[in-house]
Amino acid sequence: MKKTSITFCSGELSLEGILEIPEGSGPFLAVVVCHPHPLYGGSMDNNVVNSLCDTLTQASFVSLKFNFRGVGGSEGEFNHGIGEQEDVNAAISFVATIKGVDIERIGLAGYSAGASFALPVGAKDGRIKALAAISPPLSMFDFDFLKGCTKPKLLISGDRDNFNSPTQFLKFCQNLPEPTEYEIIEGVDHFWWSYEFVLAAKVSAFFARTLKREGI
Repeated sequence: MKKTSITFCSGELSLEGILEIPEGSGPFLAVVVCHPHPLYGGSMDNNVVNSLCDTLTQASFVSLKFNFRGVGGSEGEFNHGIGEQEDVNAAISFVATIKGVDIERIGLAGYSAGASFALPVGAKDGRIKALAAISPPLSMFDFDFLKGCTKPKLLISGDRDNFNSPTQFLKFCQNLPEPTEYEIIEGVDHFWWSYEFVLAAKVSAFFARTLKREGI
């Protein structure tokens, strides 16, 4: 596995990220992973983000995590989700240029507010073939755009998540078009402490199934 610190441009801003590439020559499946809310301590150095990227790379995916504008060494400042969606688009464009990446097999994952920034982009972007929302904060952001999304998608949350009641989460997921997978994990709150690798294994397995499906 090769882990490299990288920078890429989002408009006039330079963003920092970490690119992980597995052993071998490819072609590799790839997943872009988006971190939680910048104003509440979210960054690419997050327990869920780190676990997911490491698990993906161990499963022979290329993974890219990055800091949104204004976080860590990334230039700019928080832009209320608007600029952050531009950052997601730029991250997808960057990973698509990596040697060995199968540009027809790219997935997109967002954790917490990262899902609200990432998935509206991924739902419309033809380069993205599968979407994963980890603990999407349904009580804080509008995810109704997913009701028109027919791409493979996974939504996963804990039964103790303080931004989603299990009832609210299930009702929302059950009204989404196929193909949709969803799961509530018992004993887990919004932050996934001690459950990171359980979560990462489920999300990695989802991308392995959906990105390898014929006809995508």
